[in-house]
Amino acid sequence: MPPSGLPSKLRAMHVVIACDKFKGSLGALEACRAIQRGLGEGVTADLCPIADGGEGFVEAMVTAAGGAMIHAPAHDPLGRPIEAIYGLIDVAGSRTAVIEMAAASGLWRLDPAERNPRLASTFGTGELMRHAVEVSGAKRLLVGLGGSATNDGGAGMAAALGVRFFDEDDQPLEAVPEALARLAGFDETGRMDLPEILVACDVDHPLLGERGASAVFGPQKGASPVDVAFLEAVLTRLVVVCGGEGEEIAAGAGAAGGLGFGLLRFTGARLVPGFDLVSGALGLRSKLAAADLVITGEGSLDAQTLGGKGPAGVARLARSLGKPVVAFAGRSEAVADAEFDAIYDLSGFGLPVDESMRRGGELLEARAASVAYLLKGRSQA
Repeated sequence: MPPSGLPSKLRAMHVVIACDKFKGSLGALEACRAIQRGLGEGVTADLCPIADGGEGFVEAMVTAAGGAMIHAPAHDPLGRPIEAIYGLIDVAGSRTAVIEMAAASGLWRLDPAERNPRLASTFGTGELMRHAVEVSGAKRLLVGLGGSATNDGGAGMAAALGVRFFDEDDQPLEAVPEALARLAGFDETGRMDLPEILVACDVDHPLLGERGASAVFGPQKGASPVDVAFLEAVLTRLVVVCGGEGEEIAAGAGAAGGLGFGLLRFTGARLVPGFDLVSGALGLRSKLAAADLVITGEGSLDAQTLGGKGPAGVARLARSLGKPVVAFAGRSEAVADAEFDAIYDLSGFGLPVDESMRRGGELLEARAASVAYLLKGRSQA
């Protein structure tokens, strides 16, 4: 029998499948499609891949809104020329650019031996923002934070938009932490005009302190304890020199190596929970309202899921509409059980983690097929 609260039959059912990525295995759209295949015939499915601002943010938005991917020249975290992608969609009649900071400034752009947050910059992210406004004519920017290789407080991004930084001799400084240690002044009069900017952020860390960008995220980017102290001092100097005392304590200011702070201070952006931004822009509430069953999921359902990640947001929205919701995951912890009517993970296959990740699409499809049989009241024998 199906778990309590779930429909007893899957025939002629309309399902919304709103999964986040299965990190290291499947993108959000790939996961949604695997589940759809597993459910089989007799089901109409509305695929709505979601993201919370990090990897997959652009794909989720462009897929659901029927937008386009735009290729633009930029620079990677170490200043090397690259081509990066952002999305262009229409939201309520307004041309909107969707940008992942990781597209140009992400850790994935660097080999492990190259990771050095003293020298890494968000300049490339600023270049994508500039391109979206000046070339694509965007009237709004949605910027997703996450997966950064940087710890520059958004100074690189600001420099790409026209903000200049100087030392005590009024000599220009490159907008990387190694140089910003000598920061004594700045000039933002040359910053380009910008439209409304909304920032998708799924962490509430401030810029400085024990929960700040340098202490919490710096080591993940190759920072030693000495580097962490250095980076903390640089960000503190950036706040003092640029008058950002109010912005540095904002929830999310420490996201993406302090890019949250930089967007607040230098562009007047608003930081919003990533799921709220995505679900609002995609009209997720109306999609769920039309569903008989809601399916969500991500690679790992655990305590972090409950802190604002996409699947928890989907579940809460579904419950507010009186809709049953089930989740699929690579692995799950009991702490997540209360959010969903049922959780189906891949651990029952008994495979090593690396093999499960490699065969993620196949296994997710098989798990969804077993759930389809269950909901149809059949045995899989």
